[in-house]
Amino acid sequence: MATFTFPRQTAFYSGKVRDVYTIGKEVLVMVASDRISAFDVILPKPIPFKGQVLNQIAAYMLKATEDICPNWLMEVPAPNASIGKYCQPFKLEMVVRGNLTGHSWRTYSSGGRQLCGVAMPEGMKENDFFPAPIITPTTKASKGHDEDISKEEIIAQGLVSTEDWAILEKYTLAIFERGKALAAARGLVLADTKYEFGKIGNTIYLMDEIHTPDSSRYFYAEGFDEKQVKGERQRQLSKEFVREWLIANDFMGKEGQTVPAMSSEWIDTISKRYIELYETLIGKPFEPQVLSDEEIFVMIVEALGKLPSL
Repeated sequence: MATFTFPRQTAFYSGKVRDVYTIGKEVLVMVASDRISAFDVILPKPIPFKGQVLNQIAAYMLKATEDICPNWLMEVPAPNASIGKYCQPFKLEMVVRGNLTGHSWRTYSSGGRQLCGVAMPEGMKENDFFPAPIITPTTKASKGHDEDISKEEIIAQGLVSTEDWAILEKYTLAIFERGKALAAARGLVLADTKYEFGKIGNTIYLMDEIHTPDSSRYFYAEGFDEKQVKGERQRQLSKEFVREWLIANDFMGKEGQTVPAMSSEWIDTISKRYIELYETLIGKPFEPQVLSDEEIFVMIVEALGKLPSL
């Protein structure tokens, strides 16, 4: 994917998946690439249509939660691009977990009963529901790995004020409840996810993407209880299957480890899983759009030209 230069552009940042352009001082353009990352490492080959899937799910979910919390999104000018308000970001991710899975299960199965200062009950099995969702924040690292951090450490380090934390906590739990309801309506369980927030003046905004397969873990609801009783693996739609493949091939992003080779068949499988989640979650067929970099650039420039602030 090409790197663009837009009118009035003042900054550019290339993240693990998104390229972020600052326009003036008030607007961001986010272009979702087909890059895929795991364990905070960008894997060597792109996944066809992944950027379009992420961008369109995020836009759908931001629209479906805008009554709970203001969000950054203003326009979706291209299949893989969004335009929105520039916010001063909080340097943490609000990770919220409804089920004991992924990182929380790895911590639990190794004997840990606390995660980010939050107690996890005894006697739980992998993928069990927590009695109530728990918030387990991480620092937002510009490079390298994000780190677990507790509410107390966040406030003590001045990353977030006590007053802002109360709002972040309220928004996080409310948006997660909405996400669970949206997922349940489509036969899915939203097991865990993460949100990023920022401020414009004194107002807190929800930023970036939400409830996508990159930021969330979904299980199929059908047969979930029976599989838990029998101790069977849950059917899921998320990026976790990529992480599991990497772990099985001795890669967890640690120093000295090498990313395993990705065959064309495996890349096609990943692409189809992303599309499957889109169609399951949104409830309509995915319409792949193949556009040139020039066409995407023109769409974004035209949309920027119509914004009243520009």
